[in-house]
Amino acid sequence: MLALRNLSRSLRRGAFTAEHAFPSILMHQSGGMNESQERCVTSDVYDVGSATNIKFHDGMVPRETKEKLLNQKGVVIWFTGLSGSGKSTVACTLEHALAARGKVTVLLDGDNVRHGLNSNLGFKAEDREENIRRIGEVSKLFAESGIITLTSFISPYRADRAKVRERMAKGDFLEVYMRIPIEICEERDPKGLYKAARAGKIKNFTGIDDPYEEPENPEITLDAKDKEGNMASAEDMAAEIIRYLEENTYLQGP
Repeated sequence: MLALRNLSRSLRRGAFTAEHAFPSILMHQSGGMNESQERCVTSDVYDVGSATNIKFHDGMVPRETKEKLLNQKGVVIWFTGLSGSGKSTVACTLEHALAARGKVTVLLDGDNVRHGLNSNLGFKAEDREENIRRIGEVSKLFAESGIITLTSFISPYRADRAKVRERMAKGDFLEVYMRIPIEICEERDPKGLYKAARAGKIKNFTGIDDPYEEPENPEITLDAKDKEGNMASAEDMAAEIIRYLEENTYLQGP
């Protein structure tokens, strides 16, 4: 917001010039090229998976510049846990809390993403794997642009979550494990899915006839109850995540 206000003042004073808006382009026109531009021009093409003649094009605006403008660091906050564990509720609560602090976020929710990007995927093991791979790549792009990215997916398999982590820079992937017992999740059953799975109407349902592999070393673990045995609220859980983000300087620019 501060960066936008400064931009607005510059425009009113007439102090905003082409050099402010297009420094990299002007440098190129004047005969100078930065390291990123040179890589774009000189790097050879190569194959990626089934795609051929591919070349990665670096953005002209460095990540650090974007993070300074936003006064935050890009990161993926990956919520994982059983259906009914509260992933979406806590992620939504956290997003509101971050917005109140002036932070820029995006929330990728499992059900929402299946309306479009992943509408062609089901719930077999191979479809689950592709579902998480796609979301991992999308969230990586957001994080590298300085956005605090919240993802809410059951993501039941360790290997799939590990692949997402491996694709990101160190510190860009924060795994949040919603460690809520299946008994509580099944009692909540907000969409009636456990009941349907128990009746055999839904196949490959995580926790019933498909496994959930708990994270081994998540950055954050959220439990259903606090140390005194009281049920933890979504606000309590979101506050715990914010404390982690503050302590690890994600809520300030580089």
